Amino acid sequence: MTKKTVKKYKLTDVPRVGKTAGDLVQGMQRHFLRSLGLSHDSSADHYKYQALALTIRDRLMECWKDTKESTHADDNRRAYYLSLEFLMGRSLSNAILNLGLDHETEQALYALGLDLEALQSEEMDAGLGNGGLGRLAACFVDSCATLKLPVTGYGIRYEYGMFRQVIKDGQQVEEPDHWLRGANIWEVERSEYTQKIHFGGHTETYFNEHGVSRCRWVNTQDVLAVPFDTPIPGYKNGVVNTLRLWKSSATDEFDLGEFNAGSYPESVAAKNDAEHISMVLYPNDSSENGKELRLRQQYFLASASIQDVMRQWVEKYGQDFTHFAARNCFQLNDTHPTVSVAELMRLLMDEYRLSWDEAWAITSKTMAYTNHTLLPEALERWSVGLFSKLLPRLMDIIFEINARFLSDVAKKWPGDTERQRRMSIIEEGDVKQVRMAYLAIVGSFSVNGVAQLHSDLLVEGLFADFYALWPEKFNNKTNGVTQRRWMAMCNKSMSALITEKIGDGWVTDLQQLRGLAPFAEDAAFRKSWAACKLENKRRLIALVEKECQVTFPEDSMFDIQVKRIHEYKRQLLNVLHVIHLYDRIKRGHAHNWTPRAVLIGGKAAPGYYMAKRIIKLINNVAEVINNDPDVGDKLKLVFFPNYRVSAMEVIAPAADLSEQISTAGKEASGTGNMKFMMNGALTIGTLDGANIEIREEVGDENFFLFGLTAAEVEQTHGHYNPNAIIDRDEDLRRVMHLIESGHFSQFEPGSFSCISNAVRSAHDPWLVAADFRSYVDAQEQVAESFQDQEKWQRMSILNTAYSGKFSTDRTMHEYNDNIWKLKPVSL
Repeated sequence: MTKKTVKKYKLTDVPRVGKTAGDLVQGMQRHFLRSLGLSHDSSADHYKYQALALTIRDRLMECWKDTKESTHADDNRRAYYLSLEFLMGRSLSNAILNLGLDHETEQALYALGLDLEALQSEEMDAGLGNGGLGRLAACFVDSCATLKLPVTGYGIRYEYGMFRQVIKDGQQVEEPDHWLRGANIWEVERSEYTQKIHFGGHTETYFNEHGVSRCRWVNTQDVLAVPFDTPIPGYKNGVVNTLRLWKSSATDEFDLGEFNAGSYPESVAAKNDAEHISMVLYPNDSSENGKELRLRQQYFLASASIQDVMRQWVEKYGQDFTHFAARNCFQLNDTHPTVSVAELMRLLMDEYRLSWDEAWAITSKTMAYTNHTLLPEALERWSVGLFSKLLPRLMDIIFEINARFLSDVAKKWPGDTERQRRMSIIEEGDVKQVRMAYLAIVGSFSVNGVAQLHSDLLVEGLFADFYALWPEKFNNKTNGVTQRRWMAMCNKSMSALITEKIGDGWVTDLQQLRGLAPFAEDAAFRKSWAACKLENKRRLIALVEKECQVTFPEDSMFDIQVKRIHEYKRQLLNVLHVIHLYDRIKRGHAHNWTPRAVLIGGKAAPGYYMAKRIIKLINNVAEVINNDPDVGDKLKLVFFPNYRVSAMEVIAPAADLSEQISTAGKEASGTGNMKFMMNGALTIGTLDGANIEIREEVGDENFFLFGLTAAEVEQTHGHYNPNAIIDRDEDLRRVMHLIESGHFSQFEPGSFSCISNAVRSAHDPWLVAADFRSYVDAQEQVAESFQDQEKWQRMSILNTAYSGKFSTDRTMHEYNDNIWKLKPVSL
């Protein structure tokens, strides 16, 4: 046969893979033998998981290719979601669900004698986030794919994710979470799109060939950003979007001269410094080195991502940026990526020779900023000294942005120098600071909060001056969560029951859950609903026994608070109530008792001393309660270690009561509250964040409200006397006495004095004592309601039925309608 007679093929001309159970069996067998090189005597579940994951990935790859080809072929607008966190969790089950392969996978594994749950547990959680911010980003990209929106996620591929939390002697100990120690089957390295990132050096001015003064950044220390792509499948629609995560790498492997001179450590120093950038999620920034590394991470993400978008633009349209702003939008997830404003300006001016006005017109029409905090201390600031050392060209640009902005402020409010000082991107003082949130507002065309109260408080407080200048920029986008992971995937029994009654349209249109409301009056349906909850509680009982060596009685009310440990989230208030219940039991006041199993979980930042003390208190109280025969099954308490996405997938379906008890006006939104509501838990909470909207949806009678309002919290400033409150309240006085007498720290005297001092302080911003009585009274209503199981099941069903607003599908619709204005991908 000659070359002329050989039929021509393309590498991409591959037959489509089948999706039957038999096809999946063959795929697993093929990968087990040919991809993994294993034989029948390789019985480890880890390899079986890999074979299944590779088989499912084959099906994802085809849809991924189709989506890429479609988006590349059109000239439609695209959006890019920049986030320093993506808390993705596990991918296998989500991919199976969204590809519509649940039944086929179950059949295939049955034929092979394998158990899906066992294989799923072999996958490491992709814990590239600290909590709600990163999990929200994960839900967002899921919903964008389901809505067929051409949105690419950009983040960092941290070698070590959120630390693994171990409890030793009741205290949090951080251990490395090397989630990449095994193969990550879901990612594809795309080294051909590697970008070069600059640090250090200095700026110099020069004249170009036309005699125009220009700036350039020279003598930089460079690192490489290598992209790794993860497919993000939409729900049964053929669309697979991309999450691109950047890994840092050295430009040269090592200095050969240093090596030949016998100085091996120095020869690899540059390589090690470069790789540190993507080594660990969010370093502890309490030290100057930690601050510098965190700023490096933020610029690394921004520069790599924007360069990548510019690369794609130039490949398709050349260096004509006339329509760039019309076809691209960058959504900045909190202040972490807001250096993107200055970086896009740098690239447009220094690399592509646009004028300042041309570059600013593009930048200010492509950047959109989401704020996630009401705490002023959480709005990032960087010292001008550090910023200038690390990013000198960016610092020059920020100074110029600020000068031009303050000129506009002066035109709006002539002579109001105090307002100029308040609004300046550069905060004056002994150490000048760059206010990153202000840079984001000035450089963006849209600024949004994440719950209606949060957005209202932003424009009334933190950003009031900016709202007065640009009211049209500000808007609200109440958060949501994806019901595909947080109902359909993790609560299969309840999901099947819902689908049986109202169909499966709710999986992509959560408002259809309203069709459940009439079934709250159906006794047979309530019985089935309770059976689903019991099945889920038994799953959690097994997990708690494994992780905590404590057995939750299944007839107890499962009272759950899982979230990052922070004083404003008030895990302390929760444990004070548990101590109150313990005290009641010990005093013989347990008549007509409602058994309660309390689970608290979450991680404290490594440098957050008070949060770690609260964890220690919870564990000490649990040790006393769980080993007291007088208490028995009336009350159980556990601190669940190493809280993570895969654990929440078991916890949320089992919860009876959702604790959303932050100090009013402090929580931006919350998303755990939504996951619990969807799964039929009732909420006890303050009028804070999205709690307000949850209560509006489900009705006052199906929500347990307590505590001061945000306005009342403000009114306490300068007038708060917690010791008087304690003196007037016998229950609180007894709780404080148990802590301060050392009852929970008999071998650690004074261990919790910092906590009791905080509660008694007139400067306690979290107002724990102020809300204690209202909280205890609301908890008594909870206990009474739980005893009437018919009533409780009605309330539970209605919470699920009215949770439709809190889908990220709705949130993403709003982002798209009001900010991005994208056309869906056409396949």
